[in-house]
Amino acid sequence: MILIIGAGLSGLLTGLRLKQAGIPFKILEARNRIGGRVNTLYKSNSAPIEMGATWFHPQHRNLISLLEELGVTYFEQHKDNTVFYQKSDIHPTQIVQVPEQPPSYRIYGGTSNLLNQLFERLDKNSVLMNQPVTRINSYESTIQIVARETFEATTVVLALPPKLWANKIMFQPALPDALLRIAESTHTWMEDSIKIGLSYDEPFWQQDKIPATLYSNSGPITELYDHSNAEKSSYALCGFMNPSLKTLSYIDRRERVTKQLKTVFGEKALAFTNYEECIWSTEEHTGFDTSNFLYPHQNNGNAIFKSTLFNDKLLISSSESASEFPGYMDGAVYAGNAIAEKLIKLVKKAP
Repeated sequence: MILIIGAGLSGLLTGLRLKQAGIPFKILEARNRIGGRVNTLYKSNSAPIEMGATWFHPQHRNLISLLEELGVTYFEQHKDNTVFYQKSDIHPTQIVQVPEQPPSYRIYGGTSNLLNQLFERLDKNSVLMNQPVTRINSYESTIQIVARETFEATTVVLALPPKLWANKIMFQPALPDALLRIAESTHTWMEDSIKIGLSYDEPFWQQDKIPATLYSNSGPITELYDHSNAEKSSYALCGFMNPSLKTLSYIDRRERVTKQLKTVFGEKALAFTNYEECIWSTEEHTGFDTSNFLYPHQNNGNAIFKSTLFNDKLLISSSESASEFPGYMDGAVYAGNAIAEKLIKLVKKAP
């Protein structure tokens, strides 16, 4: 039995590839939902709001190939030729022209649509929720995983951010010091982001012929984009908030956002029907504060993550481990496929 820790994009895809190869497995997920850093919020009569992974680009061929394989469609993100720009607190908001940008895409029905399609292709009893792993013990022929329950497996896949398993899971025997040092200093994609989404009954920006896009150096919102659905029948704005505002209360952040919306877009921007935010650094199963500054994507794709451990009984996955586009959805797909290929070869050569 192969055990995969983490029901995010890489973990679920590895599970699908194992199922296709007829190899038994189970996935242990610490949360009460699948998806990891993919989390689309759905409300009736509203556009899907992305609190996690959202955009991808033409060069992300691993992800695009998977979407095509699963029959999941995608559409081009609307881009404005002019944008609102806030240079600083002391400068007035400007409307500026931006150079033509390469296309970016969003997944039809929300990014969670992809995860749900993967999940639906698995046997439901193969994914176990609310199973945060705290300990992994390697023995001569088996490996033991301690979560809410205790499991035994022939092989384990760590399909979660390196910084998490390095700090939250006890290993016996201990992992190599060099690996732990790299893992603890590997930036976790999304962990220092605050996503924000606002739903509207009417696209006031279209009606008033103003940009939906905002770039701000003063915040609280630093980036904001048209987030309407593919059919353009339900409307939203979505983007990022300054991460330093995580120390404020929810009420304080919302008040600052409201003030900024009014300043930039006018009164109509205050007529949002839903306000959503996600502070990823406070998500127990995503963020882990080591008090060390990490550069974006630091150590993502490091070659050390290719190593297998405990005589091929422990393998490392997740977007951060990928050799291609680490730290992106495309990297998670690459890692999911690559680890599945390794596992299938190990099973075939086993006595």
